[in-house]
Amino acid sequence: MTIQQFASQRLAFDIDGVAVDIATLHRDGDKAPILFLHGFGSTKEDYADIVLHTAFDGHPFIAYDAPGCGETDCSDLGRVSINLLLQTALRVLAHYRVDRFHLVGHSMGGLTALLLASQLGERVLSFTDIEGNIAPEDCFLSRQIVDYPASDADVFFDAFIARTRHAPAYASALYAASLRHKVRAGAVRGIFRSMVELSDHGQLMDKFLALPCRKMFMYGEQNAGLSYLAHIQQHGVRLSTVPHCGHFPMYSNPVFMWGEIADFVS
Repeated sequence: MTIQQFASQRLAFDIDGVAVDIATLHRDGDKAPILFLHGFGSTKEDYADIVLHTAFDGHPFIAYDAPGCGETDCSDLGRVSINLLLQTALRVLAHYRVDRFHLVGHSMGGLTALLLASQLGERVLSFTDIEGNIAPEDCFLSRQIVDYPASDADVFFDAFIARTRHAPAYASALYAASLRHKVRAGAVRGIFRSMVELSDHGQLMDKFLALPCRKMFMYGEQNAGLSYLAHIQQHGVRLSTVPHCGHFPMYSNPVFMWGEIADFVS
């Protein structure tokens, strides 16, 4: 007999005239909840294994597919942007009546999480930022919307997938293999353009360092050349270098990733 360790649920919202039908995973518990925000080209299932790690026993968690991604439906893919993802996160938190919580975000989800934490202040107990955007140099994926322009969404996405498939980084081919199944092509332009705009002009570093919660920045060893690592460490941010990893610790080294998150949250 299989014991169900998390529940699936769909949540319907209207966000500024965009109808979204959010696919979620969640479980209850008596400790502080954890909200997970996935990256571009990933889904809520990146975090389902939390139920298999005893260090998180008792912690409720929420993970969901962002609009335009995974099993979540969106009535207007052209309206998908980081702001829409931020508004979605706020609605999900309100639905589950979450007050104070731990926050984990990867890449696109890390950027969304940063804006969420900046807005919610003391409600965020800790923030694990897994290579989320905090500087212009973090747009190595999203800036391709500028560097390789194409008027047709499918043409751009096909070329993006091909470039990603052959990138010399851990898990790039694995990641590329499922992109078509996990992201709608019509959502890509709005997501990428808003990520570039915020990374270049959104004062993200200032926002990140000003957060009142404990902060950990997790990055793959292949990205140890990020120029700001020493700077954020000097400002009290805990650094976590994931061995044998590029941009995707949940694919390349999940055991290390879960251990670091558990240690930080506890």
